[in-house]
Amino acid sequence: MPRTARVKTDESIFHIMCKSISEVTLFKDDEDKKRYLLLIKKYKTLHNFKLYGYCLMDNHAHLMIDANGCDISKIMHGINFSYAMYFNRKYKREGHLFKDRFKSKIVNNDKYLRTLSLYIHNNPTAIVEYKDSPEKYLFSSLSIFLGKTPDSFNLVDNVFVMSLFGNTLKSARKNYYDLLFRCNEEKLEQELEFENEETDYNSERTILIRNFKSEDILEFISSKMNISKIHLNTKYSRKFVHAKALAVVLMRSLCNFKTKDISNTLGNITQARISRLSTIGIDLIGTEEKYENIINDFIKCYA
Repeated sequence: MPRTARVKTDESIFHIMCKSISEVTLFKDDEDKKRYLLLIKKYKTLHNFKLYGYCLMDNHAHLMIDANGCDISKIMHGINFSYAMYFNRKYKREGHLFKDRFKSKIVNNDKYLRTLSLYIHNNPTAIVEYKDSPEKYLFSSLSIFLGKTPDSFNLVDNVFVMSLFGNTLKSARKNYYDLLFRCNEEKLEQELEFENEETDYNSERTILIRNFKSEDILEFISSKMNISKIHLNTKYSRKFVHAKALAVVLMRSLCNFKTKDISNTLGNITQARISRLSTIGIDLIGTEEKYENIINDFIKCYA
């Protein structure tokens, strides 16, 4: 049977659920879960989406993602494809890891958003050890929401969701935790049953329109790196690798460029080289303070 087209909009908030095929445990140990979170961070840097919550269980993962103007399929393909490659290498296996495509449902109002957040963070209560203390489960964003642990992966934007639970952070955290244990799991699951539906729900969010010009990106990078723009089109030059790498990340993130488009812009470099430059650029943004806000700095200049 042919697949049906996925209903989606680039402006939506999505409840994403990824599940492994029945005979394989998706996350065999804590290192697997950490790798998945690192991949979310990588593609969050690249695609500039927002993560409003997560919970990784052994055989499935729940994510709440604000696509922020990006194609949700592009985001999830990158994360899950990269994780499947890692998983198959580590465990010396071949074939599919995930069951079908990821499941998604569009969040269409504040009530659903609140319910979804509680549902995701309620998942660890299915484990006896965490039945009465789900905030102690390491691979959920609940403890970050409650202010009990720092966001060590720098992943979660919890301010938006918490604003729906109280007028102050203190009251929001108290209300959130109280509601978590008053949830009726069966009722929640019925409300959150996956189905495709269209929506124009925005809840006063600002959506990033990804129609920036590559010429502006090259101009911005050359100015920031204090180099001539012509060097960004030099095919063989290690001296300007960082500048080209950052340009690649910005074009992928803000122009919706495909590999061919980037190749044409930067002087017919190969797909493998573009992939390598993208990885270098993401690492620079994630590890060097002077580059950590480069995407937002560009947006402020050219929006």
